[in-house]
Amino acid sequence: MSQSRNNKSYTTSQIAEALFVVNKHAKTAPDPRELYTLKKEAIQQLLRKKQAKKIGLHFSNASKYSKQNSTLLVQVGDYYFHIPPKREDFQALQHLGEANQAYRNPKPSLSLSHAKRILQAYLGKNGQKPSNQNASRRSVPHSYQSSIYKPWGQLASWQDQPHYKKKR
Repeated sequence: MSQSRNNKSYTTSQIAEALFVVNKHAKTAPDPRELYTLKKEAIQQLLRKKQAKKIGLHFSNASKYSKQNSTLLVQVGDYYFHIPPKREDFQALQHLGEANQAYRNPKPSLSLSHAKRILQAYLGKNGQKPSNQNASRRSVPHSYQSSIYKPWGQLASWQDQPHYKKKR
């Protein structure tokens, strides 16, 4: 089924594939906050609309300080995701033990930018950029503070630098 750009109603399987791509890239991103926030909000909305299903709890294999933590296993279409559980999940859901490392989600065919567009459209955030401090810092050009950089025509000598030691 082909979706036009004007029709922003995506199938659950398309949203699941987009979630997988965003989650995969978030694991290796230098600043994954935006991607993980997108994943979290999309899964929460899918759960509210009954388009996703809570399966159970798994032991987390990325626990800090060797503490035993659990993650919530959620099924969206043919894909499975882990998210932090809420307090009520511990009473309502069965603990499944260790995660099955042999299971792999289906291979996606989406780019990260297309996956983000799908999730943003699903959440009603079309084209919105995150308003954080890092975005405003990136737009400011870098100015060098080192004393070795002088205006054109006024070359600095290494001997003029404070870190240069003269031989006696």
